[in-house]
Amino acid sequence: MVSEKDMFQKLEESSGNVIGFKLSGKLTDTDYQEVIPQFEESIEKWGKIRILWLLEDFHGWEAKAAWDDLKYWLKFKDDIERCALIGDEKWEEWMTKLAKPFMRTKVKYFDQSHMQEAWDWAREE
Repeated sequence: MVSEKDMFQKLEESSGNVIGFKLSGKLTDTDYQEVIPQFEESIEKWGKIRILWLLEDFHGWEAKAAWDDLKYWLKFKDDIERCALIGDEKWEEWMTKLAKPFMRTKVKYFDQSHMQEAWDWAREE
């Protein structure tokens, strides 16, 4: 079982303005309160950032966390250039497709077998 501390894990491949996180379990409000300062720090340093989400054994959000997610996207919508989602579940791919029309950010879904391609896409100029 994943502990609350393990819900958001920063990926070692993160560098410069490209930040990757592994998400697992069910996200809570506390998880967002811990990760948002990292986004703010990166935005302050780089101006625009690119995010990669690795969804592994991911079960969605608690209600408060879903609201946090919406607030997060509204707050940082002009600061995020690209968002790569990597998963292995059909619903994760559909979630990505459904979100695209509502976001200014370039968003792309990748199967877990294409993780390097997702990093390359997130970093490409």
